[in-house]
Amino acid sequence: MGHEIPAQARPEGDDGYFEQLTKAIFQAGFSWQVIRAKWPDFVESFDGFSVDAVAEYGEGDVVRLLNDSGIVRNGRKIEATIENARTIQAPVETHGSFHDYLRSLDGLPYPQRRAELTSRFKNLGPTGVFVFLWCVEEPVPSWEERKA
Repeated sequence: MGHEIPAQARPEGDDGYFEQLTKAIFQAGFSWQVIRAKWPDFVESFDGFSVDAVAEYGEGDVVRLLNDSGIVRNGRKIEATIENARTIQAPVETHGSFHDYLRSLDGLPYPQRRAELTSRFKNLGPTGVFVFLWCVEEPVPSWEERKA
């Protein structure tokens, strides 16, 4: 990847998956070290990545986050984070948890899992899917085979 490899850990719950998804999105196009250094501020600014809290954010929260010097102030990614919190709620309600939603994708080949996630979540590209899945200890192909 040409960067320091991110840490792997299966999240405790839906908020943890949401946090890792958001981190994969913010790392795209930025130095991972910059994102890691600012991550404690991200956690504070996004209410600990509570899916339900962030899903309730409105325009005032977007303005607040755009003015927050502790995070990367990328408007598209901030708005995607809020929309993705709302998006996560549907599969959590249907499957009981985000982890169980991912289990529902287990029988799919990697390209189909990648397509499902990139089409469902805003600003999550193919590399972001790979990084996200790898970081939450989901099966992924080798880095060289990820585009197949």
